[in-house]
Formats: sequence, structure tokens, C-alpha cells
Amino acid sequence: RYMRKILVLLLLFVFALGCGSKGNQAVTGKKSKGELVGVQAKKYYPEKPFGMVLIPGGSFIMGKSDDDLPSLGDAPTKTVTVKSYYMDETEITNAEYRQFVYWVRDSVIRTELAKIAMDSDDQEDPMWKYRYKNVKEKDQSEEDPAADTEFNYYTDSDFAVDKNILDWDVELFFDPTQYPAELYAEVMEREDDGIYIADSLTWNNKRALNVKMLKYEFFEKDIQGYYDAIEDVVSEGGDAKDVQVSDYNRRETIEIYPDTAVWIVDFKYSYNEPMHAHYFTHDAFSNYPVVGITWEQANAFCQWRTDTKNAYQKTKKKKSLVPEFRLPTEAEWEYAARGGLQSAMYPWGGPYTKNDRGCFMANFKPMRGDYAVDQALYTVEADAYDPNGYNLYNMSGNVSEWVASSYEQDAYEFSSTMNPNVNNKGNKKKIIRGGSWKDVKYFLQVSSRDYEYKDQARSYIGFRTVHDYLGTDMTANAMTNATTKKRNNKRSSIK
Repeated sequence: RYMRKILVLLLLFVFALGCGSKGNQAVTGKKSKGELVGVQAKKYYPEKPFGMVLIPGGSFIMGKSDDDLPSLGDAPTKTVTVKSYYMDETEITNAEYRQFVYWVRDSVIRTELAKIAMDSDDQEDPMWKYRYKNVKEKDQSEEDPAADTEFNYYTDSDFAVDKNILDWDVELFFDPTQYPAELYAEVMEREDDGIYIADSLTWNNKRALNVKMLKYEFFEKDIQGYYDAIEDVVSEGGDAKDVQVSDYNRRETIEIYPDTAVWIVDFKYSYNEPMHAHYFTHDAFSNYPVVGITWEQANAFCQWRTDTKNAYQKTKKKKSLVPEFRLPTEAEWEYAARGGLQSAMYPWGGPYTKNDRGCFMANFKPMRGDYAVDQALYTVEADAYDPNGYNLYNMSGNVSEWVASSYEQDAYEFSSTMNPNVNNKGNKKKIIRGGSWKDVKYFLQVSSRDYEYKDQARSYIGFRTVHDYLGTDMTANAMTNATTKKRNNKRSSIK
């Protein structure tokens, strides 16, 4: 027994010694021997996010190399270079966006329940379990000093609302017959601000979420605006400290539920009620691209996806935080859409929209009034049709896609040639790319530019996200050389 205890203590000592040497700690004289050895850190391995593909960085000719039929003059050819990044294989689907909606729904419910449950001190009360996690565990540790809790170091002053922790392990009930308490039912069914709205206010008395309650709070960063402001202040003889970060890192609150009414509003004197009623919620459309999303909601989704991944990285895997998920810049979108083809008209090359078997290569409106000639009346599955050279689906057609850039007609004239992006915060016109199921083939061209106002949702606009690649940049040339080298080595081994 004693030998077992000694062995356990020895193992704990070795483990603690190993952990103590891995942090970003100062290197002492004994360890460095007076030399510059650097701070020891874990080796970093890039991890491809689920559902994304790596787009190798490189240069390409951005803009219209073919005829500018509308004579807009807003996309002159220009050679630019973009870094490597990951991009979603498909447009964000209804099923994926529902995950965001349900997370916000559940967080709103848990927050409302926790606020009410704070008045309950009786652990036998059905509402007690909905108290904030750190408060519950603090109370339990006070009752039992030997309780194993990671929250027993909190003080009473720490229990501000923004520091409290929701308990996501407690089960929620959505069936009114299973509500555990009257106060629980009040949160779910309140007349004005309940999670569900009264049956009398819904079509066919069908139970429906109160979408006005589904609000997501996040910080919107304007780093470029911050440094522009510093430059202006310094140029006028002022102090850079006068520019406050808080003015460019604002907390935003936004309603995140898709506007399903777009199917009615976008098309007057047209019977689209089934799409309005079922497109976002019905299982039949789970793998279809989400629509009715504003540019602002798309950015909120990106922030949520970042926070969700980093919460897992920090608490479950104890790994470094990942870069932000975000909308692609206009240059990143066009580079990815081309799929490695220089000066091509469409993602598959061109100049035709049919393949050699006479089948359409994308979902769009080929003929006046004939939406169905391509065998799709509205949208199609997000992974329909063949992918392009980077294995990206529907970069042309299906739904147009929001990008991060604002629409400036002469943007190509003054933007940088390295990772170009023009996003004027004061400009509400945001770029959409790729064309949609209701557009003619001109908008399917990878160089065609179009825009919509950032607070406007449409039945033909969706989005996909990108994720920065960290580490040594994996350019297209490097990947080609590596593939060639690997192929040559294989041939040599065979010989």
C-alpha cells in the first residue's frame, strides 16, 4: 500500500514538472546557458476545419478578361495575390444555420431560467437546478468543504451577470406537458416576451418560436477603422492614446432568425407560400442553402462559429485558440471560384453553361420565364452539380453569396495587390457574388460583381465562410512542386 502511494506521488511530481516546463515562461540561466534559445512552445499543426477545404495561396488575374456587357467598368483586370485559407465546400445549409438558431434559443432560455432560479435556495425546488453553474457549485462547496469544484474560488463580487456561467448539462423541456414548474412555463409562454408566441398569433394556430427573442450578442471589431483613426489623429499632431479601442470594438445585438417572408416579398403576385412555410424548418430542405440572411446576420454566424470552436479548444482539448471564421473578401471569393483556372469565365472553365452531354453546369435561369429548364425551379442541394478545381460546390448559381467587401465601383483601382479588400463601414452596399437560381448567366461569371444592402435579406442570397490558414503559407506553386516531387520519388522507388 505504501509503495503504491509513493509511486503515485512520484508520477504526480513528474507530471507537474513536465507541465511547468511547457508554458510561456522565462528561460532561466541554467536552461539557456546564457544563449538565445527562445521561449519553448508546443509544436503547431494546422487543423482543417470540418466541411472546409484548403485553398492554396497564389496570384491570379482578378476582374473581367471577357466582355463587360453592361459596360459597368467596375472590374478591370488586375493581378493580385492572396494568402492560403480554408473555405466551406458548400454554402451554409439550413441544417447548419439551425444549429446556430437552436444554440441562441437554448442560451436565451437558460439565461431567463437562471435569473428566475436565483431566488430559489431550496435544492429540492425544480427550478434550483437552472441556477448559474458557478453559483450552484459555490453553494455546494460551502455546504461541503470537501466538494470537488473548480468554482470555489469565486467571491460574491464576481457574480455579475456577464461573468456567470450557464449550465448546459441541465435538460430543457419544450413540451408544455413536461414543464417542471410554473415559473418554467412562464419563461416559455409569457404573452409578450416568451420563447413561444400565442397560438392565436400564428398561422393555423401552429406553435411557433418568438423569433424576436432570438438575439445574439457579440463584439464587432473594426481594426482597420481603428488604425485609420490613429493615423488621422497623429497626422494632425494629436496623441494616438486619444483613440479608444472601445469605439471600434462595439458590443452588437442582432436578431438571427432567417426572414422566411422573403419568399413572398421578393416575388409579388406569385404563389410561394410553401417555401415561406417550410424552406428553413422542414427536413426536406436541410441540405439546401440557407437564405433570408442579411450581411449582418452572416457576420454574427461567423462570430458564433468562432466562439463555439474556441470554447471547445479551451475547455476540452486545452489547445491554442483558432483564428476567426469570417466572410471571404471579394478577392478570396473570386480566387476560390476560379478553382485554379486563369482567366476562365466560369468555375468549370467556359464559355458554355452546358457540358458535352447537354446538361447544365449550374442552377440559374437559362431562359426568359423558364426557371425549370435546368431541372431546378428554386434552390437545389448545396452539394449539387460538380465541384470546381478546389472541390467547392455551387460557386456559380444556386444562391448568390455575401462577401466581406463593400461595393465601390472603382475599388480595383486603389485596392492593394496583396490580399486586397475594400470594406468601408459607412457603405451599406455589400458585394454578393456567384449569381443565383433566379439570375441570368451573366451573374454566374466569376468576375461579375453585384451588391445588396447589408440589412436586406433575399430569397436568393446565402453565404459561406472562410478560415485563415496559419503557419508557412501553402501556395499553389508549393503544392504543385510537392506533388511532383512525391510522384518522382514514387517512380524512383519503383525503378
